[in-house]
Amino acid sequence: MATITSLSVDLETFSSINLSKSGVYRYVEAPDFEILLFGYSADGGPVQVIDLACGEKLPPEIVLALTDESVTKWAFNANFERICLSRFLGLPTGEYLDPGQWRCSMIWAATMGLPLSLEGVGAVLKLDKQKLTEGKDLIKYFCQPCTPTKVNGQRIRNYPYHAPDKWATFKKYNARDVETEMAIQAKLAKFPVPESVWDEYHLDQEINDRGVALDMTLVRQAIDMNGRSREKLTAAMKKLTGLDNPNSVQQMKQWLADNGLETDTLGKKAVAELLKTAPEPLGEALSLRQQLAKSSVKKYQTMETAVCADGRARGMFQFYGANRTGRWAGRLIQMQNLPQNHLPDLGQARALVRCGDFDALELLYEDIPDTLSQLIRTAFVPRTGAKFIVSDFSAIEARVIAWFAGERWRQEVFAKGGDIYCASASQMFKVPVEKHGINGHLRQKGKIAELALGYGGSVGALKAMGALEMGLNEDELPPLVDAWRQSNPNIVKLWWNVDRAAMEAVRNKHTNSTHGIVFSYQSGMLFITLPSGRRLSYVKPRIGENKFGGQCITYEGIGGTKKWERLDSYGPKFVENIVQATSRDILCYAMQTLRNCSIVMHIHDELVIEADPRMSLQAVCEQMGRTPPWAKGLLLRADGYETDFYKKD
Repeated sequence: MATITSLSVDLETFSSINLSKSGVYRYVEAPDFEILLFGYSADGGPVQVIDLACGEKLPPEIVLALTDESVTKWAFNANFERICLSRFLGLPTGEYLDPGQWRCSMIWAATMGLPLSLEGVGAVLKLDKQKLTEGKDLIKYFCQPCTPTKVNGQRIRNYPYHAPDKWATFKKYNARDVETEMAIQAKLAKFPVPESVWDEYHLDQEINDRGVALDMTLVRQAIDMNGRSREKLTAAMKKLTGLDNPNSVQQMKQWLADNGLETDTLGKKAVAELLKTAPEPLGEALSLRQQLAKSSVKKYQTMETAVCADGRARGMFQFYGANRTGRWAGRLIQMQNLPQNHLPDLGQARALVRCGDFDALELLYEDIPDTLSQLIRTAFVPRTGAKFIVSDFSAIEARVIAWFAGERWRQEVFAKGGDIYCASASQMFKVPVEKHGINGHLRQKGKIAELALGYGGSVGALKAMGALEMGLNEDELPPLVDAWRQSNPNIVKLWWNVDRAAMEAVRNKHTNSTHGIVFSYQSGMLFITLPSGRRLSYVKPRIGENKFGGQCITYEGIGGTKKWERLDSYGPKFVENIVQATSRDILCYAMQTLRNCSIVMHIHDELVIEADPRMSLQAVCEQMGRTPPWAKGLLLRADGYETDFYKKD
């Protein structure tokens, strides 16, 4: 038999654990986990379906191929197949098939700006062989436990013999998935994924496989205390308002209105606003409502559902999850939006929760839901005998945009280790500004301008960043925008040079460049090549009209509605994509240089390493702050701290 060089695989599986809530690493730990169907194609040959559920066996050469490093394994969302097969081949918890031997057609699609679902990609690429739509019902029928009823003889699971016709269709569905995946590869063949990106993907998979330890004592006590606190708050609320269900927005609005306080909404911001002026007992009721509305305890529940048998949570990061920039997205526990912690005595509060001392917690910290919310980060801990080293880039996007634009005064601030927010305020208001010093009150204005205005934002962006809540007046905003733009003429120039270069590339279907960024049009795609060599992709670009009647570029992508639609973009928005994508490449470069240091998490521009006690924080920060060879002249800096549990320093 000829040796196999590549294998395309698709699995159908059963487990009593809910995949969408627990993630695949926990899913395969169920005692009843099994692979039902194994669809594959060797070297692009006809698709075979091995019916494992009905006793068929995998051919020996296929079993060998699964661990043979000379065979490239392909799947759509390959992480699922790889982890399921690790279990199938008998590897213990925490040990998985080598990701270096796997390639993922979902990631390939993502690098092209396509959707992250097989169905979505098939539709956009108009493949002849699309995913079969009846799959969802078949998966529900065969792959998940069923509810026992009189009709089905009280059974909790459907087997092939319960519905032979459905099973035959399911096998066709499995074969079709392999065909669709192969059709995607064929369609994208002229846009191969660079080896450097596959290498980043393999590193991402190593981090997802490694996982991070959770302090399950803390997690379970927090869930328990939250339950007790909610009971008390609800009882207090019922007593105060006399309502049957004080959690009901309708009932609560009515009660407030009956007591002379009209409001359209009970959203977070609205309640905070009302609290400033509400008379008692309305103030107390609103304050109780605010505490009951804290939903962050859900993250503790997710931790409990997702944790593996060895106490670690895995599969937290989606490589190329943000397909406009290639940045990561969060999965399961959603590390990208963990609540911040501002408690001065975080360790003490944590200790009280761990030992279940509800009364002391209530005595020392009035707002229990808020305290539990602030402790969420601290549930992530290093393995026994190790410490966490947390290191993150300081002001990375501000540095990257200044470097691209050649905004000299900003680069000098970074070279001297200055504070960009103070420097920006000083540049805008033409007076010296020091943090906690002379004109210190202006730093906040500098900060808000920096965060809101770098990508063409105006008054609306300042408001969205909370300018009014920070005490700025409506009439201060337009001059602030003008002052920032006048202080940063080269950044403004960068926006419009990028706008022109992208427009020309699309209009004339040719290649040009500006500021070290290359814009090219090829086979109905706009590519933006970053200094790192990685490309951003925009599908089916054309010149369209924006809402102001001017010209802009439109392209197809996933919009705010999560649907595939036509979107528009212009210079400053492209600059935002370019800066964020380049910041992501810098983080990747740091992850590669620290690859052997046991990275367990990365959140935005921060890395968390599970380190041997002897490892030096300074060495990690120095290593992380190294400028990649492709970014000559870019000044980076990484700062960090050591800790026994994760937190925001």
